[in-house]
Amino acid sequence: MKADKILINLEQVFSPKDIGRPLRGEEMNEADILENAYIAIKDGKILEVGEGKGYENLKDDNTEIVDLTGKVATPGLIDAHTHLVYGGSRENEFAMKLNGMEYLEILEAGGGILSTLKATDAASFDELYDKTRDLLEHMLVHGVTAVEAKSGYGITLETELKELEVLEKLNKDFPTELIRTFMAAHVIHEKYKDNSDEYVNIVIDMMPEVAKRNLAEFCDVFCEKGVFTAEQSERILEAAKEHGFKLRIHSDEIENIGGVDVAAKVGAVSAEHLMVVDEGEIETLAKANVIGNLLPGTTFSLMLDTYAPARKMLDKGMAITLCTDSNPGSCPTANLQFIMQLGCLEMKLTPIEVFNAVTINAAYSVDRAKTMGSFDKGKRANITIFDAHNIDYTLYFFGTNLCKQVYVDGELVVEDRKLVK
Repeated sequence: MKADKILINLEQVFSPKDIGRPLRGEEMNEADILENAYIAIKDGKILEVGEGKGYENLKDDNTEIVDLTGKVATPGLIDAHTHLVYGGSRENEFAMKLNGMEYLEILEAGGGILSTLKATDAASFDELYDKTRDLLEHMLVHGVTAVEAKSGYGITLETELKELEVLEKLNKDFPTELIRTFMAAHVIHEKYKDNSDEYVNIVIDMMPEVAKRNLAEFCDVFCEKGVFTAEQSERILEAAKEHGFKLRIHSDEIENIGGVDVAAKVGAVSAEHLMVVDEGEIETLAKANVIGNLLPGTTFSLMLDTYAPARKMLDKGMAITLCTDSNPGSCPTANLQFIMQLGCLEMKLTPIEVFNAVTINAAYSVDRAKTMGSFDKGKRANITIFDAHNIDYTLYFFGTNLCKQVYVDGELVVEDRKLVK
């Protein structure tokens, strides 16, 4: 079989190991690093990766040869936790935070997530579509080829459906694959603050319509003090399971209120944040095979020192990913590369651990490992090319977009940090 396209003379190819499950513990520091390498593509899928001139027998007169001398290739990056669809913006709160204003004070002043709920409700479909597409463009030129995106800025079914329908249309219109998560259980609106169980019922009542329209694959809930209790979170996730949703849970971001036990009990695919998780809970997650989706950008943006204990997680045999948590409040960024750099600089992860976190493990977190996340033959030819001589440089040289090219299904979609029109 001859290749349609071969990328040659790559200084390095980072090739994760797909062992049929997420990489855990010490496994996360293992990968194949190919030197003077090539990637052969056929029908939009990986045909072969190798070193040297091994590609010679894969080409014919119709094969496109792309010389990438001095560049590094990785599987297309995957961002497994974002909140992309929202109205308005909250940069007006930035100075408040810098002046020491607490989040509850910002809420009382009409800001915070409640302001985003109002703006999202008021925004038209087209306004949300254009705003979300802009964020996706930023992500794609930084090397991200698949994104998990949540609803959650709507108190009513109508607004939740609007958010999910925006994602559905973008998934058809834009090269990036979008994995959709229903998260009406994101915040309790002030009108329900004295009867949060009533809003739990409302969230559960939304599920049949979301499921019927096939608008979401996952369901998530924010288990945190002042939001949803462990008991309410379990009830929501058990109901979601009955409607066929795969499960996630925001847990241990600010306080520990039992979300980890819920994640293990209901069989969640992932637990998000885990900034204040303790060692016993890490062991619980490891035994239950729950992936830890870690969000160092949130800690950085909130100017905290509570980075999730990634090294302890790996020591206990957990699987982890790194994600942007892109959202209008606690982490307004679309740059996964910077999050990866925080993984090294603040969480003390190695470059190999970081790249495994945003490729093969992220693929398992969004249930796409059969089609992406590594360079196994037959997987989609989603490829990120970095302007670097080795993978270490991409994380050492921080704060700069080093993404030179991006391929989705073997087609060039980003060149010189710009979308290919």
